[in-house]
Amino acid sequence: MDYASKDIRNILVAGHAGCGKTTLVEALLYLSGATERMGRVEDGTTASDFDPEEARRKASLNSSVIPVEYEGIKYNLIDTPGLFDFETGAAEGVMAAESVLICVSGRSGVSVGAEKAYRLACKQNKARMIFVTKADLENADYFKILEQMKIEFGPSVCPCVVPVRLDDGTVAYINLFSQKAFKYEGGKQIQIDLPDIGHRFEGLIQAMSEAIAETDEALMEKFFEGEPFTTEEIVQGMAAGVRTGQITPVFCGSAVNNQALDMLLYNMNVLLPGADTAAAVGETKDGEPVEVTADPDAPVCAYVFKTVADPFVGKLSFIKVLSGKLTATSNVVNARTGQPERLGKTLTVCGKKQTDTAAIGTGDIGAVAKLATAKTGDTLCDPARVVALPAPSYPIASYRMAVKVAKKGDEGKVSGALTRLMEEDPAITFQVDPETKQQIIGGLGTQHLEVAVAKLKNKFGVEITLETPRVPYRESIRKSCKAQGRHKKQTGGHGQFGDVWIQFEPIEGEDIEFAENVFGGSVPKNYFPAVEKGVRQAAEHGVLAGYPMVGMKATLLDGSYHPVDSSEMAFIMAAKLAYKAAIPEAGPVLLEPIGALKAHVPADNTGDIMGEVTKRRGRVLGMNPDEDGMQVVEAEVPMAEMQDFTTFLRQLTQGRGWFTFDFVRYEVLPQMLEAKVIAQAKELGNLSDDE
Repeated sequence: MDYASKDIRNILVAGHAGCGKTTLVEALLYLSGATERMGRVEDGTTASDFDPEEARRKASLNSSVIPVEYEGIKYNLIDTPGLFDFETGAAEGVMAAESVLICVSGRSGVSVGAEKAYRLACKQNKARMIFVTKADLENADYFKILEQMKIEFGPSVCPCVVPVRLDDGTVAYINLFSQKAFKYEGGKQIQIDLPDIGHRFEGLIQAMSEAIAETDEALMEKFFEGEPFTTEEIVQGMAAGVRTGQITPVFCGSAVNNQALDMLLYNMNVLLPGADTAAAVGETKDGEPVEVTADPDAPVCAYVFKTVADPFVGKLSFIKVLSGKLTATSNVVNARTGQPERLGKTLTVCGKKQTDTAAIGTGDIGAVAKLATAKTGDTLCDPARVVALPAPSYPIASYRMAVKVAKKGDEGKVSGALTRLMEEDPAITFQVDPETKQQIIGGLGTQHLEVAVAKLKNKFGVEITLETPRVPYRESIRKSCKAQGRHKKQTGGHGQFGDVWIQFEPIEGEDIEFAENVFGGSVPKNYFPAVEKGVRQAAEHGVLAGYPMVGMKATLLDGSYHPVDSSEMAFIMAAKLAYKAAIPEAGPVLLEPIGALKAHVPADNTGDIMGEVTKRRGRVLGMNPDEDGMQVVEAEVPMAEMQDFTTFLRQLTQGRGWFTFDFVRYEVLPQMLEAKVIAQAKELGNLSDDE
């Protein structure tokens, strides 16, 4: 069925892990009659969590699109993971939504995931609605949670449906708009007499009336005159407040027992903005701003908000159409590349179920198969109006591990499979460390990388294990030393002869410098490049632990040559011998990489972070206020001490904190740690005999 954009609601469903998002989406799908029986997260039978890894872990790991069609309205629900290792799902999904439904558990109250979802909605300027799940449980305390929400989210929080436990132990729900109460039997709504909740009822009506009065001058006048609002005025005022962000309405119910979900669906329709109100500002290729509105007659403009790499179907791109209509024959260009994009078939998607569709209409969400170059964040548009919409910002991959291939011969496959995986999950990074030659994979935490490893095996048949990445140490010298290198070898015919005296001395910086100060032609000029080459080759391995030598100047002072036996190779070998003789006497030291740490943490945690930085041999440089009331602790910390910092920071801040860490310079490694690094180098085979 084709829906006009005014009848489409694109809603991101977000919140803390375990608060009931997937169960709520499943219940709404069941309520709409799209499924005959309700799936369960515990059994791995929900429409949202269809990935084998999700069923195994009993948790959402990817965002999924679930369209719910109910009473002439299409709700495109984007179910997102609550686990902090999979925050990418919400960052992608919010780009396709006009509003965010924040789930809060009636049992555990306002948790970090709900705070993050609320902040994301505010940051992206999306309408917000809160649903308190599990409201029928014995230990659910709705009014305590309401107080928490007012503290965390501010005065915009406005209760609209409140639960009340009746004398027989069942839970009824009071709709504050109509001031009627309902209970539910087998998911069916039954109206009952309004239960007495004392002075609380008047307080709730008063609070709601105040919030609504602030949305309109006429309503404000009526409020001050003491006249009660009609149900219609309440709904209109509430809808206006939700769309401007002044009001965050709070509903409640039970997804497991199908209670008060009909009220939620009805209010998602009347209060949340339709897809026809969506407007985005993009840029032309000249950098001029362009507003794209939901106009079905305008040139087509569609946004790729999520990519799925399927080894059998190929690439599947999830698309939100902002204007015009997208069909398999649409002539579109990719605004990022400027190249035409050939479209595969257009699909509507419900979890893993894909259905062919003739077109994806304005404001709707669908998918296109086998787009050659398009990736997440790209805009597909009519060549007559090329406009690039802003790409999403993803959480920073701060947890890094080295990749070890399980099967010999699979080394080449790893980078190809990881490239496909990075199309699907932009929070994963992959690079080959130029120092250690290790393949390094980055993610948001241990679980994130565990799932990436499982996907590589299940989707692409590549088995890898992860290990701690090596630290790229360096070596340098502290004093000046002069040594001779004499290479003499006699075999049948021509021999080999090269003889040099070289002065080695420390310099500032990380370069290896070469100079010559030879008098009287004791070493002919044509052998200077060979001597330099020998020094540079030798400096690739230090004498302590085999790490590259830096901050050194080598000056050729003297030497001798043989008119027949001298050659470039002989002088290369002579320079290496001089290096080996001099460096052990030149006060060799190990250098370790130091990075700049910027830890974004709640103000309460700054003392703990500073203490931890000191414990990790770091130096705190200062502290600055950050957005969202956080603080940024700036420090310099040795790279060797940062491997498990992601886990530490998450545990300390309960998932609120995050950090960046960038290499700054090398510093001398404390002597007490040298022995350990040298022992590790021997295990790695850095100090091979042939060097």
